[in-house]
Amino acid sequence: MKGKKIITLLLLVVIIACSVFVAVKGVGKDQIGGANNVKLGLDLAGGVSITYTTVKEKPTDKELDDTVFKIRKRIDGMGYTEGQVYREGSDRVNVDIPNATNAEEVLEELGKPGKLEFLDPDGNVVLTGQDVKNATAKMVSGEVDPYIISLELNESGKDKFYEATKKFVGQRIAIAYNGENIMEPKVNEPIKDGNASISNMGSMERAEDMASNIRIGALPLELEELRSNVVGATLGEEAVKTSVKAGIIGLALILLFMIIFYRIPGLAADIALVFYSSLVIIILSIFKITLTLPGIAGIILSIGMAVDANIIIFSRIKEELALEKTLRASLKAGFKKATSAILDGNITTLIASAILYLMGTGPIKGFAQTLAIGIIVSMFTALVITRLILGAFAGLGIKNKKLYGIAQKTRAIKVVAKRKIWFSISIVIIVIGLLAMPIYNASKGTPLNYDIEFSGGSTTLVNIGKTMSKAEMDSELTPIVVEATNDKSPQFQAVTDKKQVIIKTNKLDNESRTKLQEKLIEKYGITSEDIESESISPTISNEMRKSAMLSIILAAICMLIYITLRFKDYRFGVSAVVALIHDVFVVLAVYSLFRVPINNSFIAAMLTIVGYSINDTIVLFDRVRENQKYMKRGDFKGVVDTSISQTMSRSINTSLTTFVMVAILYIIGVASIREFALPLMVGILSGTYSSIFIASPLWYVFKRKEEKKIQQAHQQR
Repeated sequence: MKGKKIITLLLLVVIIACSVFVAVKGVGKDQIGGANNVKLGLDLAGGVSITYTTVKEKPTDKELDDTVFKIRKRIDGMGYTEGQVYREGSDRVNVDIPNATNAEEVLEELGKPGKLEFLDPDGNVVLTGQDVKNATAKMVSGEVDPYIISLELNESGKDKFYEATKKFVGQRIAIAYNGENIMEPKVNEPIKDGNASISNMGSMERAEDMASNIRIGALPLELEELRSNVVGATLGEEAVKTSVKAGIIGLALILLFMIIFYRIPGLAADIALVFYSSLVIIILSIFKITLTLPGIAGIILSIGMAVDANIIIFSRIKEELALEKTLRASLKAGFKKATSAILDGNITTLIASAILYLMGTGPIKGFAQTLAIGIIVSMFTALVITRLILGAFAGLGIKNKKLYGIAQKTRAIKVVAKRKIWFSISIVIIVIGLLAMPIYNASKGTPLNYDIEFSGGSTTLVNIGKTMSKAEMDSELTPIVVEATNDKSPQFQAVTDKKQVIIKTNKLDNESRTKLQEKLIEKYGITSEDIESESISPTISNEMRKSAMLSIILAAICMLIYITLRFKDYRFGVSAVVALIHDVFVVLAVYSLFRVPINNSFIAAMLTIVGYSINDTIVLFDRVRENQKYMKRGDFKGVVDTSISQTMSRSINTSLTTFVMVAILYIIGVASIREFALPLMVGILSGTYSSIFIASPLWYVFKRKEEKKIQQAHQQR
């Protein structure tokens, strides 16, 4: 038996060591699986920026917005979920593709903009690009030439295409791009549903090229490429370095804390957490998932949940040891009793991440991807790897119960009796934050401090005459831009190999624009011809905002349904969702009162808080559900207070470890990282507070009628 445990432990050590090596170094010449091979987004590594101009003069706002929306959907479908699409000036569309270094390759993949027409044998236009919904290259089995294009038409094109294909069966309908026939597929039969296949493409490469031309031609506006550049990161190299440094320091402190507080189980958890971190990096690298600031938020949250899963298990083991059970029986019972809380908390968050991924766009998808990966890996490492390691330790003879910790008798904390105080504190904080919005709206023109991503602004392309690093841009240009425009948080991007800099600010009036030009001319000895300014639309479009809101609402509804079914009581679900909404409003109050910029990190922070809050609440409710079996008749108040008392140390320890990770990010991070970390810290504290002092007492409030009925029935007997 002991020999098997030694072999198990050795195998685990080898597997974990190999995973760490792969995560650090990667495999092969391309370093597959390694941290250096993880794709970084525009904010962390830059990419390619393409500016299109419309062929049509003076396009309408609706035409431009529809074009932006369609391109946004297209680049999402191509895998560039972290890309950005926004309007520039009155007749331009800008597309930023992350982690790309060759503008020509991106242009070829995206498709060169142009005019698309479907022509009948007589040369008459049957369809235009506006009738096409999508076109994708596919390979089908069982054919001599397996490469096809799957063509999908929208509602406007279905009937027109049916009439044409019915009329010209056996003849060819040409597809013309910019006046030149690129293919002439034969009509085999009438097509009613708007879904057609164009066969005999010869190769997958040709099918993809033709599909790309069809897609880019299927836009409300015909576009022409104006310019394309390789641009640097918006956050800069320093932001990446400090984020990595903060992550390493935070993880090291967590590992130390776990050993000090939980001893042998803490050591097992540390080994599992190292394995967890390596697996996440390997998965991100292998599956080419683009990592951005929202993605880092998802990883931070999943690390917190990975630690939390281990803490739940160890707290249960301590309780079992306090009942004077054997170590083996305590380990088995501890994992068994902890499993339901871990699964419910993680599955609830996984439901939210799935909905956010399916319905969200851009940074929301990135957050959902990394969070889902983290959740799945954390459950595996906590429930499988930690268990194997602890079992191996026990099998090797490390059986002193003191090394595993024994739970002390918990003192009942009277939380429910003071529920009005807890509710009042939350209401006051939220009301202050909400009242600040109209005050700021009257004094500063906006209720919240909307950044460029939400409100739009101005972009200034400057031929500065020298190559500048992100650090140089921050030190040299920030004082100039702030003084000229009064924008406290401008964004800078270097245009690779062109000695140009892109400056993004809030919307500039003529006076501010002129003042900025004068200062740049004075500083760098350039002329006005070296400076080009345009207004830009928000990179987070109305559609993206609506999608984010709808995703969160739908996620909350699905979580409510899941919790209700699992806990067999809708009041658990309602209380959990109310606590979640409470945390969102508390963090919104922080954004309002402290004028924290509302940008991409706002979405990431809010989504992180939603995931953290619901997980924290579920763990506490799991204990309430369990304790109901042993409660006195109708003593719901006692059940809640007892459950809170039993899980208090777990709540504090989990919050502390997650808070430390984010706090270090705040302390050593650059300004943009601190703007992201501050709301997260508040959200972590609020999530812990709401689980204990809002959700649980609220569940009791909902159960009071039932409590009275049970007690009255008992008295009448």
